[in-house]
Amino acid sequence: MLAAHVFAMLAIIVADVALTVLVYQRTNSPMLAAMTFAIGFVPMGLGAVLLGGAGRTRPSRDVLVTCEIAVALLVAIMALPGMPVPAILGLLAVKGFIDPVFAGTRTATLSELVGDDGFPLARSLLRLVAQNAQFAGFAAGGLALVFIPAAQALIAAAAGHAAAALILLIGTRRRPSMELAAPRSSPVAAVRALLSVPGIGPVLVMSWLPGFFLVAPEGLAVTYANDLGGGSLAVGLLLTGLPAGAVLGELIVGSRMSPARRERLVVPFAASAFVPVLGFAFGPPLPVAIALLVLGGLGMSYSIGLDQLAIARIPEEVRRQSFTLVNAGMMVTQGLGFAAAGAVAEWLPVRVALPVIAATGLVTVLLAGRSLHSDTECAGSPAGRR
Repeated sequence: MLAAHVFAMLAIIVADVALTVLVYQRTNSPMLAAMTFAIGFVPMGLGAVLLGGAGRTRPSRDVLVTCEIAVALLVAIMALPGMPVPAILGLLAVKGFIDPVFAGTRTATLSELVGDDGFPLARSLLRLVAQNAQFAGFAAGGLALVFIPAAQALIAAAAGHAAAALILLIGTRRRPSMELAAPRSSPVAAVRALLSVPGIGPVLVMSWLPGFFLVAPEGLAVTYANDLGGGSLAVGLLLTGLPAGAVLGELIVGSRMSPARRERLVVPFAASAFVPVLGFAFGPPLPVAIALLVLGGLGMSYSIGLDQLAIARIPEEVRRQSFTLVNAGMMVTQGLGFAAAGAVAEWLPVRVALPVIAATGLVTVLLAGRSLHSDTECAGSPAGRR
């Protein structure tokens, strides 16, 4: 599963860079460039609600392989010569409809494999793989686009998804779902079941809200690089900043902090991710901008403590569908964040837009995080009782 995750993440990152550069080159619009991120995220909410049950009762390997093959085909179609921008965005929306099923099934399968106690660090390991893939993929993708057309990069991305499907098919066992005995529920009932889980509300808020604001530097990387006079390589280097910091943060928090301390620091870590982005108000050169994003990425380690709270609250028999919905909510809010960042940058210079968004995110997280602390103190977290 880990090897497949590496191939899939590299494919996603290369496709993201290629599509963002391609759309910006054709349209010269910051909003449409940001929409290449957003359009794939927003349909995930609908996909999670309508297709979330598909990953609930079927063997996880079947679900994961089917999703990877479908995504490989969609990305390959995007690479066809002369594909218009609206058609590319439409295919991204279809891909976004499929993604939450894959993500939710994979997340729930982790707890089945390693147990509840091992889940937070196992998921952290997958994030480390993803963030390292982002670090390498954004830099390599930006460099590659100096020499090859975006369409060829998309073909390579499609091949990466196909390789991930093959690895999953050959290298993993076909395990029956642990939810086979659970009664089928309608999409609306699945949402209600998740929302009715005791103590889940503040966890959902902290899972969904920060990402809306944290994606702004990625969504506006092409525009900021253009303002600096840089090309696709500058875009790729800017996009490596947050993942590089996130890798370091996850390693420190995962290895040096107790579970109870991780939970207590969820809100401070999430808030700290916004502070360095305020420095973009000074229009920093490329090396300084990358350093600011690395510092911001350190705060993204709040996810480990949040995972502990989620796995402690969500009952085992509904985890696949619940995590599909949780992951989809994260993607939807991130997609809306990409679109919002692009819209703000249509009216304000990027050096103004990024600090404004970061300041708004900082205040929002601090206010929303109060409910998480109150709920944890009243209920008592599992990590705190151990």
